[in-house]
Amino acid sequence: MRFGVIGTGMMGIEHIANLIALDGAEVAAYCDNWEPSLEAAHYQLACSGLDPIPCFENHRMMLDAGLCDAVVVATPNHLHTDIVLDVASAGVPQLIEKPLASTLDECRRIIDGLDALGPAAPLAWVGLEYRYMAPVASLIEQAHAGAVGPIRMVAIREHRFPFQPKVRDWNRFNRNTGGTLVEKCCHFFDLMRFIVRCQPVRVMASGAQDLNHLDENYGGETPDILDNAFVIVEFASGARALLDLCMFADATRNQEELSVVGEGGKLEALIPDDVLRVGLRERDWIGNITERQITSTAPVVGHHHGSSYIELERFRDAVLKSAPAECSLMDGLWSVAMGRAAHISIDEGRPVHLSELLTTAEMSQ
Repeated sequence: MRFGVIGTGMMGIEHIANLIALDGAEVAAYCDNWEPSLEAAHYQLACSGLDPIPCFENHRMMLDAGLCDAVVVATPNHLHTDIVLDVASAGVPQLIEKPLASTLDECRRIIDGLDALGPAAPLAWVGLEYRYMAPVASLIEQAHAGAVGPIRMVAIREHRFPFQPKVRDWNRFNRNTGGTLVEKCCHFFDLMRFIVRCQPVRVMASGAQDLNHLDENYGGETPDILDNAFVIVEFASGARALLDLCMFADATRNQEELSVVGEGGKLEALIPDDVLRVGLRERDWIGNITERQITSTAPVVGHHHGSSYIELERFRDAVLKSAPAECSLMDGLWSVAMGRAAHISIDEGRPVHLSELLTTAEMSQ
């Protein structure tokens, strides 16, 4: 399968490394309008001993060349919409890096555009790769198998380093990213919804920009992105979930800690320790639970513990089998809606009902 990569920044380079290692796949073309990013792609390919591969200044030139059986869209968030629609119109399956878009209106433009293509619409998969991190995938499998009974609570903690520099500093401003709770945390909102298997109905959040990027200046502007937050999400089933985010907590052992508590016990996943813990009520007790190592089998670890490789592998298989996307456009819209609701809750100091942001039809999907 001949892959094209649109955008060769950090995630584009990670996908190139994944594709080089992926059986039955090759990097056939790539494009970017930022010379340092193109040079990074040249270097990645040269280090792998590959012959020179066609590169282009923009995605339309790459699509017109007819070199690609599938593409990865890894451009900045606010540039996704037109690119995704052009790729779909060309009839090419695509994996779109998260978030689907930086606003709900842009998400809807994408969904409506593909719907308008009808049966001719090619596969579109949203890159929500946290589902495929080895200990998280095991936690989800156990939760869905009923290991701890009906789910009542989900908690996700990410304590990590600040946002890294990106091309033209696009990730320093909410107008480009959709806000930290959309750009960074759509992964976690997707996990909550995927684990609980129920639609969220209400969001309450508290957050701020307390430390990061306050001493930076870009064309006379100071960055406005949040660096910490607590977000509570309530689901129609009565389950609730909590996100605990801090982006100046790099002095930590595990960057992500997930827990799922049901009526029958508790599941935990720790990353990068790559540990899954299972505790069952009436069998186990505090400090006495089952713990095992869950290590990724991906040949490329990258920045996401092998999950982006596994996701590309699943995407490739879906294309070959004409199967639906595991991470759909509606999954992408919901994860953006939850992040947006959290931002509104912080800005306005109130709970936000998802019905304020989504249509009746969207709420039912």
